[in-house]
Amino acid sequence: MASNDLMPSGCRVLATLPDLFFIPEFVFGGLVWTLVASTYVTFPNPEGWVMFVSVFCFLFTTILFFIFISGNNQSSMWPGLDASYHALAAILYLSASVLQASTTIGVRELTLLDPTSGNPFNKIYKLEIAAVVMAFTVTLFYTLHAIFSVKRWKKS
Repeated sequence: MASNDLMPSGCRVLATLPDLFFIPEFVFGGLVWTLVASTYVTFPNPEGWVMFVSVFCFLFTTILFFIFISGNNQSSMWPGLDASYHALAAILYLSASVLQASTTIGVRELTLLDPTSGNPFNKIYKLEIAAVVMAFTVTLFYTLHAIFSVKRWKKS
């Protein structure tokens, strides 16, 4: 089977697996970026890595999406490149998710020191929890995208 039969272009990108995962990757990846950026860093923590991963993956997923939409993904290298990128993104997001969860545990300890509703760490803690949930969700979508991309690559 030729690679142009395997790699969708145009609006077909929005209707085929694994390319359908581009949309939740944008949404949840953007939420991770936004939620982490809205927190207040009070002590040295690894959220810089989380921001790097979320921005890097958001930008490269956007570029890849536009390449697919425009139909410039029809050479034989694209199935392997697509699978490789999404596997790398899944690994990067998994590392970022674990670090974000670790940071959230640290912020939780600050909320326990002063559990009053006026404690500014209560709001930050809730944002951190949301960022953890979104980070693991986007990790799942990148992993699924990678798995289906590898299957497509094997067919080519």
